[in-house]
Amino acid sequence: MNWLTNYVRPRINSMLGRREVPENLWIKCPETGEMVFHKDLEENLWVIPVSGYHMKMPAMARLNQLFGEGNYELLPQPKVVQDPLKFRDSKKYTDRLRDGRTKTDLEDTIVAGVGELHGLKMVAVIHEFEFMAGSLGTAAGEAIIQAFERAIAEKCPLVMFPSSGGARMQEGILSLMQLPRTTVAVEMLKEAGLPYIVVLTNPTTGGVTASYAMLGDIHIAEPGAVIGFAGRRVIEQTIREKLPDDFQTSEYLYEHGMVDMVVHRHKLPDTLGRLLKMLMKLPADAKMAPAENTVEEATA
Repeated sequence: MNWLTNYVRPRINSMLGRREVPENLWIKCPETGEMVFHKDLEENLWVIPVSGYHMKMPAMARLNQLFGEGNYELLPQPKVVQDPLKFRDSKKYTDRLRDGRTKTDLEDTIVAGVGELHGLKMVAVIHEFEFMAGSLGTAAGEAIIQAFERAIAEKCPLVMFPSSGGARMQEGILSLMQLPRTTVAVEMLKEAGLPYIVVLTNPTTGGVTASYAMLGDIHIAEPGAVIGFAGRRVIEQTIREKLPDDFQTSEYLYEHGMVDMVVHRHKLPDTLGRLLKMLMKLPADAKMAPAENTVEEATA
């Protein structure tokens, strides 16, 4: 316990009438160092106004952007064994889960909802990166599978928003088993003739990239997102070569044919609406902005 910080400073502040300033009141742009007021950043969908840098966006905020606040059905979280391996590293796995739930008000990393986008029913599945780095465990895998099953039952498309550091090491082989399980769910949706679009966000790495994140009918990426399997340092040490500065970014993958579009976050709802209606063979809404298909247009 720090006596000065935890006892003396609060006593002085209370006597002088000072108020503690929240730590997240101002957000610093990782690219330019620009300081942005938290409320302004939130209103701009977590995009830095001047630089256009895409910060990580909370999962619930993404649902609200797609469907409108409260205009969707939130799918229930599946019940699974919380700590199947009784895992402990520097702290217990159960403690890490509790910390993640306190931090995000979510049961696990996956948030899924059913709603309408430009009049078309769809299922959206979103990773919450703030919950243990969006890692894929048993609960997340089960939530993803149930979302695919709901899309098949509703005969509607599914849009995935991955943001993850990969498989959850605290669940070992049980975590890795979610890769083939979710892959089967993707194939079930495709066999039903329903569209599956993936919107790759920052970062999308590890086992998530090696499974459902790269199996979409169309792959969209947000500007500047890091997308890959192994980390940059691991690859450089393996091949003993220096990689390009923009390696594993959305723009690099677009130039090399790994993603179909790089689309600004503000334009995602219209782009998704147009693409989904095309894939469902429905007439497009004339009010929707045209879908971007170049890096220059998408990031302008």
